[in-house]
Amino acid sequence: MSAIVWIAAGSLAAWLWLLLCQGFFWRTDVRLPPRREPARWPSVCVVVPARDEAEVLPASLPSLLAQDYPGRAEVLLVDDGSADGTGDLARELARRAGGLPLTVTSAGEPPAGWTGKLWAVRHGMGLARAREPEYLLLTDADIAHAPDSLRELVAAADTGGFDVVSQMARLRVESGWERLVVPAFVYFFAQLYPFRRIGRVGTRTAAAAGGCVLLSARAAERARIPDAIRQAVIDDVALARAVKGGGGRVWLGLAERVDSVRPYPRLVDLWRMVSRSAYAQLRHSPLLLAGTVAGLALVYLAPPVTLVAGAAAGDVTAAAVGGSAWLVMTATYVPMLRYYRQPLWLAPLLPFTAFLYLLMTVDSAVQHHRGRGAAWKGRTYARPDAVAGDEV
Repeated sequence: MSAIVWIAAGSLAAWLWLLLCQGFFWRTDVRLPPRREPARWPSVCVVVPARDEAEVLPASLPSLLAQDYPGRAEVLLVDDGSADGTGDLARELARRAGGLPLTVTSAGEPPAGWTGKLWAVRHGMGLARAREPEYLLLTDADIAHAPDSLRELVAAADTGGFDVVSQMARLRVESGWERLVVPAFVYFFAQLYPFRRIGRVGTRTAAAAGGCVLLSARAAERARIPDAIRQAVIDDVALARAVKGGGGRVWLGLAERVDSVRPYPRLVDLWRMVSRSAYAQLRHSPLLLAGTVAGLALVYLAPPVTLVAGAAAGDVTAAAVGGSAWLVMTATYVPMLRYYRQPLWLAPLLPFTAFLYLLMTVDSAVQHHRGRGAAWKGRTYARPDAVAGDEV
């Protein structure tokens, strides 16, 4: 057999393994588990770290204040050194909207060894501790919640006995680049951390989606959250691993009515979003980077390349095997496009999107080795610690 056939066969074998043996990652039916209303609704503090979020806050904060939660609940917004009036805007929105009580506070600049977001979360959790809540909802300032979101999260945690219940918010998909890149972002995340495995007892797979994390206060204390993960750039995954590593139970699934309102209209916006943490995911390891690039090339780029090369060379076997691998890849992407209500003709373009992600990952490594590291809203973390125990 020719080299093209061998490459195509390797890619097809990889896709058959992903299809059947990687936790059915491509399915999008992992939603909040069966739940019932508890006899007594536990108390909750909602902690919202916010840095320069005046643009999105009017679309997100009122949705938190409007929660119809039957128990005691309040919102703590931590203004993380904003320069755009985020804190004052939050107070004004609360004055207009009413609803749950809102406290706006400031954490100050993070000390050495802390990322800004986790320092703000630590400050908010410290304030919450005085209220003695049974649960903490950690949610980003760009996340809008349906009125029953908190009620459903708490009911799911109480019914299922989970210490963490997290929903991956539905990201905004409006611009052309968002349509091309955003559904693939969630698809790749689910491939790395299959949702079905996360909820199983006895598995090592653990992850959460930082935009919406309901966390048991007892589990947070047991796992020393957030101090134990204070340098983590990928803080949501680190949080879930710390909780699960301490014997807690974690659940993650796709959201139905929890939405991100942050726009990423241009490719450069999406590029920054991905590249700021991609190399941290690889533990800043050149060997893992090389393996990732080779793996992406074999799994995502080889199918169309071997199809075209085989057809051009008259190698029917190479073209057929490469085409079969591309077909399996396309089929696994269709459910995610349906979840995001996007046209299915985008599915065959996944190799191109994967190539963009490959370039973003390489760029993330380049920026790290130039000393720029992860950069977000005016802060740069030159050498952020990688999350320990990345095995899936």
